Amino acid sequence: MKIGFIGLGTLGIEIAKRLISQGVGLIVWNRSKEKAKQLGLDLVETPKDLISMVDKVFIIVSDSEASKKIIFGKDGLVEGDIQGKTIIDLTTNHYRYVVEAEKELKQKGAYYLEAPLLGSVIPAQRGELTVLVGGDRNKFEETKGIFEKFCRNMIYLGEIGKATKLKLINNIVLGGYMAVLAEAMAIGEKAGLEKELLLEVLSKGAGRSYVLEVKKQKLLEGKFEPHFSVELMYKDLHYAQDLFKDFKAFSMVLQNVKEVYGFARSKDLGHLDFSVVYKIFKTE
Repeated sequence: MKIGFIGLGTLGIEIAKRLISQGVGLIVWNRSKEKAKQLGLDLVETPKDLISMVDKVFIIVSDSEASKKIIFGKDGLVEGDIQGKTIIDLTTNHYRYVVEAEKELKQKGAYYLEAPLLGSVIPAQRGELTVLVGGDRNKFEETKGIFEKFCRNMIYLGEIGKATKLKLINNIVLGGYMAVLAEAMAIGEKAGLEKELLLEVLSKGAGRSYVLEVKKQKLLEGKFEPHFSVELMYKDLHYAQDLFKDFKAFSMVLQNVKEVYGFARSKDLGHLDFSVVYKIFKTE
């Protein structure tokens, strides 16, 4: 049995490669046909064509606007044979959008699972991502065998929206940690301490974490090819701000953390890995 796959961006292409290596057959729609051709995958002309050929479609795109176009737009999934099919959206979406998407697809006789991921390129290559899943329990159980090919951990949360809220909360911590780490590195170097020494001490002290472990080499080498981009972090923190507004919460740090990435965007660094914020503290 083959599954549908939409979105061969930085993370999506690594998930697709992992699935292929695990014996999963893919049929793909992607805006850039070349990426699909490089993987030797079956390629269709539109999302509408794709849903007519498979029972399950995985989507991983940049944001909720992109997801909405693929599912509900012209030649989107809903214009194909969608009755009884399952759409698994790995995108980090807006929490309001996933509720609306599930409701509308349910009215059309289809199923929608929100399934945002924790982790980026390296965990994807190793099959060590964590997936947070909301939606129909039976459809989650049906899809577990595929999730297991690229995820080490699967956390089922039931009610739609919870998984996306959790992902956004996770990324508040992720973005904040990286900003603090970058600032600490920069001030340390300005104070005359070697980068290698700073990273060694931080990794043994208060900075010790999975994030530092996977970003250490980028910071050492100053090479910031994207695993998770500044643009995506900025978008996620923007969605998180809506979470604070809707639930009448307050934050002393979120706005400042978000604008670290906003400043990086203004310096034309948005396409690079979010760890590149180190450079703005280093040069300012």
